[in-house]
Amino acid sequence: MNRPPLILASSSPARRQLMERLKVPFEAISPEADESARPGEPPEALVLRLAEAKARAVAEHRPDALVIGSDQVAVMEGEIVGKPGSHERALEQLRAASGNRITFHTGLCLFNAGTGSLQLDRVPCTVWFRRLTPRQIENYLRKEQPYGCAGSFKSEGLGVTLIERLEGEDPNALIGLPLIRLVKMLEREGFDLLEG
Repeated sequence: MNRPPLILASSSPARRQLMERLKVPFEAISPEADESARPGEPPEALVLRLAEAKARAVAEHRPDALVIGSDQVAVMEGEIVGKPGSHERALEQLRAASGNRITFHTGLCLFNAGTGSLQLDRVPCTVWFRRLTPRQIENYLRKEQPYGCAGSFKSEGLGVTLIERLEGEDPNALIGLPLIRLVKMLEREGFDLLEG
């Protein structure tokens, strides 16, 4: 079967690892997209806009491809929780998250550059954090160093030790690429992963 090439519009190693689980050839290309939020833009709208922008940015250079774009935003008490970037900021974020919950909104886009067909969706996953001691937070940060992760939380690693429970339809969404939804989108494009 002659399928269009599949491209993941991402430089994230975690997203690449998730894609590899689907056992299908793909290419990963880092998108050039402005990831700034617009004034007053709700997180749910932001992740959809950015997922689409990433897919379209890569599709400009690959007009023959099916391009996957994804973006994630963490929200606690109505406020976006960004990537900490430093140890001090990560300490603040995890102190605030202790005994609290953060909802991770993941936007997903599948853009067929050849036909112009676009599928866009958002998959939320809520994480309830355990009550954490200052020592637990410090040890976690020293071992994991999640300074480039939203909310200072890396669920695919030691971050699992911080979780009380999860609520969501796809645990992969928490890592940044909702595979269950992606499989459905690919099937709508005639890309059945179990057909061969």
